[in-house]
Amino acid sequence: MALARVKLADSPSARFDAEILMAHVLESTRSFLYANPELEPPNPRSEAFKKLVKQRALGQPIAYLTESSEFWSLPLKVNPSVLIPRPDTERLVEAALSKIPVEADWRIADLGTGSGAIALAVASERKKCEIHATDISSEAIEVARENARSLGLDHIQFYCGSWSAPLKGKFHLVLSNPPYIDGNDQHLEKGDLRFEPRGALTPGQDGLRAINEISHLARNMLVDGGWLMFEHGWDQGPATRQILQDAGFTDIETQQDLQNHDRVTVGVFNVSSDSGVPVNPYQQQ
Repeated sequence: MALARVKLADSPSARFDAEILMAHVLESTRSFLYANPELEPPNPRSEAFKKLVKQRALGQPIAYLTESSEFWSLPLKVNPSVLIPRPDTERLVEAALSKIPVEADWRIADLGTGSGAIALAVASERKKCEIHATDISSEAIEVARENARSLGLDHIQFYCGSWSAPLKGKFHLVLSNPPYIDGNDQHLEKGDLRFEPRGALTPGQDGLRAINEISHLARNMLVDGGWLMFEHGWDQGPATRQILQDAGFTDIETQQDLQNHDRVTVGVFNVSSDSGVPVNPYQQQ
C-alpha cells in the first residue's frame, strides 16, 4: 500500500485511490483494510493490484478500474462505454421527483441514458411509473440493462437508438443529461474526461446542439402539460431557457446545484401554445 501511494503521488487522493483499488482486488471494503493494516494481497491478486495502480497513475478513472460507481445510493456498473455518474446529476433526479406524484403511473422517457443512472434512480423512487430509456450506443444499453437487472428494477425498457427515435406514444416527462460541452473546450483533455466516451460529452462545436434537438423532439412526445428537463453546463442556463421558450415551452425555470451553479432547466409543454414555433434548426443537417 505504501509503495502504491508513492506511485500515485501525483494524485491528490493517493491514499484513497490505493485503498479503493486494494479493496477491489480483495473483494472487501476499506474498513476491512483499516482493521488489517499489514495485509498484503496474495498472488495473483498482488499482480492485479499493481496493474491497477499503474493504470491509475496514468490517469485512468477509479470507476473504470473497479467497474463500479454509486449514484443516488445505487451501486452501478460502469465501463469506458458510459459516462461516470456525477453527484451534480442527482439534481436532475430531484427535479423529476418533485414533479412526479408518489403514486403516479406516468410514462417517463430518459434520452441518452448511458449507464441508466437517471432512469434507475427515478425508477427506484417511483415504482408505478413506466420508464423508457434510450441511447445511441449499444454498449451503453447493455450496461444499463445489466444495472437494471442487478437492482431488480423491471419497470424500465431500454432501447438502442438516437434520442426519441425508438419510442412510441406520449410521455408525461422527458428528461435528459445530453452531451453539452463545446467540442473545443480544453476540459475535454483533462482528468477523467480524457477517458470517457467523447460522444456522450460533446455534440460537437455547438455545445447546445443536443439540447436544441431534444427540445423540438419533445414537443411531439409530451402529453398536454408534460414536463421537459435537462441537465446542462453551469454557464448554459440562460441559453437553455431561451431554447425552451423558442420551442414553445412555458413555466421555464433553472435550478442550481450544490455549488449554486445553474444545472437543471425545466419547462412545461401545453398543446394550446403549440403554434408559431420555429423549425428545429438542426433537423435538416
